[in-house]
Order: sequence, then C-alpha cells, then structure tokens
Amino acid sequence: MTQPPAEALLFEVAPPPTPVERLLSLAAHYTEHNDRLDLLLADRAKPEPGAHVTAAQGLATETLAAITAVRNERLYESAELSDAVVRLKQLAYLCTASADHGPQLARELTALAPEAVLDSATRVAGEIRRRRWSNAPRPDEPLSAAQHTALHEIARGHVVVTGSADRSYVHHRTTRVLISTLRSLEAKGLITRKAKSASPAYIGGSPQDRVHLTSAGVTVLAAVLALPPATTAGPSPGPAPRTQTATRGR
Repeated sequence: MTQPPAEALLFEVAPPPTPVERLLSLAAHYTEHNDRLDLLLADRAKPEPGAHVTAAQGLATETLAAITAVRNERLYESAELSDAVVRLKQLAYLCTASADHGPQLARELTALAPEAVLDSATRVAGEIRRRRWSNAPRPDEPLSAAQHTALHEIARGHVVVTGSADRSYVHHRTTRVLISTLRSLEAKGLITRKAKSASPAYIGGSPQDRVHLTSAGVTVLAAVLALPPATTAGPSPGPAPRTQTATRGR
C-alpha cells in the first residue's frame, strides 16, 4: 500500500461534532442570544423592534439541524429520547415565534432555552451510552466534583463574573460555583470569559462577563454528561451554604 503524500498529512480534517457536542454548542448560542437581548433591553435608547429577528431565525434553524443530527444516530425510540426531541421541537417553535415579537417578549420565549437544551443533551448522551456502551475518552486530568458541577452550570447559562482580576465575584443561580473552580477550569482551557456580554447585576451597573465553555470544554463535558460527578472524580464536597449568592475571589 502506498503512503499518502506528505502534503496530505498537513491538512487533517477534524471529525464532525457529535450530536451531544452540537447540543452543548446550541445551548451556548441560546445563552449568547439571551444576553444580547438583555443588553438591548437595558439600553436607555428604545430598542429596534426587529434587531433580534435574524438571530432568532438562525437559532431555530440550528435547533432543527441538531434534531436531525440526533435522529441520524438511529437510536432506539425510548421515552427519554422522545422527550429530548420533543423539547427541542418546542424550542424551535418558540424561537421562530420570538422573531414575530418585540425584544421583551422574544426574551421571555427563549429564557429557559439553555437549560432545556442541556437537559435534552443529557438525555441523548445517556441513551447513546446505554444503547452503544459508549466508551468516550475521559479527560486527561479527571474532573473534581466541583469542576464537573461548574461545567454543567456554565452550560446552563447560569454563571457570570464581575469585578477585576484581583477581586472577582461569581454570580450563580442555583448551585454554588467558586472563583477558584473557574480559574482551575480556565487553566485547563475548558472555559473562557466573554467580557461585558451579560446584563448588569443591578440597574445602572456595568455589563458582566459571561462564562462559556471552550471547544475543548464542550468535548470534555459531552464525554461525561450522562455520568454523575462521582464517576469522573473523587467524593463530592459537603453541601454549600444556601444563603450565599456570590463568591468573592480569593
């Protein structure tokens, strides 16, 4: 067998994203879309009625393409898989409908989209793992329970950061995420901050930094998405105090 020319080896084509990776990227796109609407609505000037229309239509198309990618896996039609696909169809419909309304109602229609997409991605990942005994590669360095949880919260669009490099505050919604955990994930190249891309924490405040998964972070989370933290790391830490809503940088 003849070897391919050396020039051909210089242009390796990356494998296409898996359906789960596509869904995680879709969740991030919904978060970005919602953030842009938030900033638009926070602007003192009257928002342009159709400023979000093209983006909403593009997201609806992307959601339908993700459904097609899931169906192309030809998985057994379980209740879990059916629920995931139906939820994605509902999102595509809501996103399409949002293009026919002003920014305020459009924002409400896609408000829960990132969480819904992550839920569907988790169901799909679980079905792939059960039906095909998937042996997706684990991260080179195992994730701690805190890192595993933080990646989930970031994928849900629940994590933003305010302040400077010396004094940063993490704002989370349901599950506590520490600034030290974010820094460890940044060091691994799994997350990044998009400066001043999220709505202010209070009226008149400065926009916050949204935390997103990088492409490497998407790959890592997709590989462990249907697994509990205990499977990818050591024991989970004790419960966090419920009264704390923000974490000061250390």
